[in-house]
Amino acid sequence: MSLLFVLLATFSALAYGVLAGVFLAFSDFIMRSLAQISDGGGLEAMQAVNREVFRTVFMVLFIGMAPLSVVLTVHELVWDDGTAALMIAAAGLIYVLGCVGVTVGGNVPLNQELDRMELGREAAETFWRDTYVPRWTFWNTIRACACAISATLVILGLAWPL
Repeated sequence: MSLLFVLLATFSALAYGVLAGVFLAFSDFIMRSLAQISDGGGLEAMQAVNREVFRTVFMVLFIGMAPLSVVLTVHELVWDDGTAALMIAAAGLIYVLGCVGVTVGGNVPLNQELDRMELGREAAETFWRDTYVPRWTFWNTIRACACAISATLVILGLAWPL
C-alpha cells in the first residue's frame, strides 16, 4: 500500500468512527430525549436539527465519505488483493450501502414528511410519536452500525499482516 492510500484509509477509519458516534448519540439518547418533550417541542427541535444539519461539518464529512468510500473499494478490488484488501473494500461498500443508502431510502423520506408537519396539530404529534421516532431511530441505528463496522474493517485491514 502506498503512503497516500494508507493516509486516506486512516482518515476514512477516523471519519467512519466520528460519524458512528454522532449516529449512536442520536439513537441512544437524543431521540429518546426529544420524544419526552411535550407540546410538540421534540418535533419542533427535530425539524430544526434537520434544517440545520445541511450547514455543518458533519454533512461535509457524511457526503465526502461517499466518494472516498468508492475510491477505497475500487482501489482495493483493482490494485490490491488478500484479506486486508477485502476488509477495506468491504468497509467502503458497507458505508455506501449501510449509511448513505439507508439515509436516502429511510431517514430522508421521514425527515421530509416531518418537515411538512404543522406544529400543534394532532396529526403531527401522532406521526412524530408513533411513526417518526421509532422508524427514524431504527434506520439511524443501522447507520451507526454501518459506520462502526466500516471503521473497524479499515483499522483491521490496515493492521492485517501483509
